[in-house]
Amino acid sequence: MYRFLFSSKWMGYLLLAAVFATACVFLGRWQMDRRAETLAEINRVLTNYSATPISFDQAREEFSGLDPAKEWTQVELKGTYDVDGQRIVRNRPLNGQPGYEVVVPFKLESGQTVVIDRGWLPIGNKNPGSPDSIPEPPSGPVTAIVRLKHGEPKLDRGAPDGQLASIDLPTYADQLPYPVLTGAYGQLASESPAPADSPFPFPKPATEEGTHLSYSLQWFAFGVLMFVGFGYAARQQARNAAIDAEDEDESEDGPRDSGSPVHSAAAAARRRTPAARKRKHATSEEEEDALLDAQGY
Repeated sequence: MYRFLFSSKWMGYLLLAAVFATACVFLGRWQMDRRAETLAEINRVLTNYSATPISFDQAREEFSGLDPAKEWTQVELKGTYDVDGQRIVRNRPLNGQPGYEVVVPFKLESGQTVVIDRGWLPIGNKNPGSPDSIPEPPSGPVTAIVRLKHGEPKLDRGAPDGQLASIDLPTYADQLPYPVLTGAYGQLASESPAPADSPFPFPKPATEEGTHLSYSLQWFAFGVLMFVGFGYAARQQARNAAIDAEDEDESEDGPRDSGSPVHSAAAAARRRTPAARKRKHATSEEEEDALLDAQGY
């Protein structure tokens, strides 16, 4: 019944199903990998975001090359801001609103310099392409609590003077007349003394897992359903072929006894019933019966 599966057409269908299922498995595994990355980020936020700040001496190596597991770790820094080295970073949306971020070099008491992202500013209405005003950081000695963040990749686009296309620390360091630690930067959590005006603080990162798990399960299910559909189509093809073969046999040899009780009884009744004698002229009752038979009653 299923010899047709070895035909070129059905082998093509099977190959198509296998390719589709393979693609579904690949997409499902991709979603699982993204879920693993999301869970790792959530774990870093839950572990480091609100932990007790550590000193710069403890975090010195992280500012030279940040361990991904240490991202969002709070660090206490003491020093002064270099307002002349301040830059704004373009195209920084927050909660769906376009804006900028303010980055400032921070000269530590130990002599090193790190970069601090002080917060977010909305786009300006007075001067297109820049915020209306940039709050200045506190002057004099400052104690800042920052959260460690990785630097960003360099973008293939420029920026006006006083602005950066991204928080690409090596590019930023090249614009300053002194060395800067470029392994990580600090996202400001608080500073003392607190200024009267400051950029908007950053919100806490989301800790929801998202829909990666459900999407991956859906892709795996699609791959399985492709083979289920192939099997169903093959079964229907086999049934249709069997019915066509039976109809062909009946058309050649006349109706056959299928072995069922109904067919056997009908065949036996036909054998026991004598052939009706034909009349030369049918009666009115016979004509009425013949008309009803022709209409299927």
